[in-house]
Order: sequence, then C-alpha cells, then structure tokens
Amino acid sequence: MDTASSPATLARRTHSLADVVVDHIKGRIAADLLRPGDKLPTESALMEALGVSRTVVREAISRLQAKGLIETRHGIGSFVLPPRADNSIPLGDASTLHDILSMLELRVAIETECAGLAALRISPAGIDAVRAALEAIEQDQADGNDSAPSDLLFHLSIARATGNEHFVGALAQLGRTLIPRTRMNLSQVGYLNAPELRATVNREHHSIFEAIARKDPEAARAAMRMHLSNSRERLRRAQEAVDSQTTRPAG
Repeated sequence: MDTASSPATLARRTHSLADVVVDHIKGRIAADLLRPGDKLPTESALMEALGVSRTVVREAISRLQAKGLIETRHGIGSFVLPPRADNSIPLGDASTLHDILSMLELRVAIETECAGLAALRISPAGIDAVRAALEAIEQDQADGNDSAPSDLLFHLSIARATGNEHFVGALAQLGRTLIPRTRMNLSQVGYLNAPELRATVNREHHSIFEAIARKDPEAARAAMRMHLSNSRERLRRAQEAVDSQTTRPAG
C-alpha cells in the first residue's frame, strides 16, 4: 500500500489541516472579525479560502463546538458563541500606553517560551501554517489592507505549534490587544506603519520563523524576546513623536 495514501496517513493529514482551519476561525474571533452571534462562513467558502476538503472543515467545526466557541443550528449554519465567563482571565482593556507596555511584558513571559517549545515540537504542517501567516502579513501590507489579523494569526500559529492548547487559549483571550497598533490613535499608528518600521518588524518575524523552522529553541526564544522588546521601544518612540508634534509651537 502507498503509505502516502494509507488510512493512517490520511487521518493525520486531516487532523493537521483541521488545526489550520481551527486557528483561522479562532484568529478571526480573537481579532473581532467574527463576534458573538456572527455566522461563520459556509463550508464551501472555508474550503475555497483555505484549500481544504469538506471533511477537514467539518472536523474543525466539531472541535470548535467541543471547545464551546461556536454552535451549529441545523439547516441554518454555525454561529460564534459569547466567551465563557468561567474560562477567562481578567486582562484589562489595554487602553493606555502604560497598559499596552504592561501587556507586552506579559507577552514576553508567555511568547518567549512559546517560541522555544514550538521549535522543539513543530510539525511540517505547523511550519507551513506559520509560514502562511507570515506571507499573509506581507500580502496584506502590499495590498494596503490591515495586517493586524494576519499578525495575530502568526502568533497564534506559533502557540499552536507548541502542542499546548493553554498557550493558544491565553493568546486568543488577548485578542486584538496582542497587536499594539490596534489600540493606538491614528497619529501613533501612522508612525508605526512607516515603511522602514514595517520592514524591520517583518525581518523580526522572519527571524522567529527561521529559528523555529530549523528547530533551534534558544534562537527562537531570543528572536521572540527581541521582537517583543523592540515592539516596546517602538511604541515609546511613537508616543514621543506624537507628543513632540502636539507640543511644538505653531508657526
């Protein structure tokens, strides 16, 4: 029997592809692109968007149902459920610069270890998922679209690669607060979206991905720690740039 098409191999492939669909939907929920009460895309739409089979989509939907993230109404579709109060961590609103910088400190603690464990445990399908998220960030930027959802999916796909659902859950609860520029005003975002800064962030993302892909946990931890530390510094500079403009004498 051809091992590439054996039942066991096909089952493993379906399981891995279902992870991709689950992460895609969880990422959209975390990014507020799908909110409680919203209807999920149809099976056909998910199949086309993600290049997977109906079997894969149905397995992913079953997993999301089991996690209490969605409910399926027969003959109507699947809908996002409100988060369960007993499964949440009080993380605050992250509405001020101080809050955002504090959130980044929390992320350093969580995501540095995430990256190291991902490098130790990542599967070929996991590498593909992280790479796809990385490519989606750059495609969004090239198309002039908001890259925050893809950025969030990049970090979630690394968490998924640890094989520890608690990492995924913690980062998913952070949602869009995981991407600091979504919590900042237009002037700050304009500074952070400067082409040279975007290029720097993309290089940092690539360094994280490359260390994970070559299964180097210490390099992955170092790359993630540097990325998040640099993010803190970029936020400080963005605020300083805005402050200097508002205090500059007119004329």
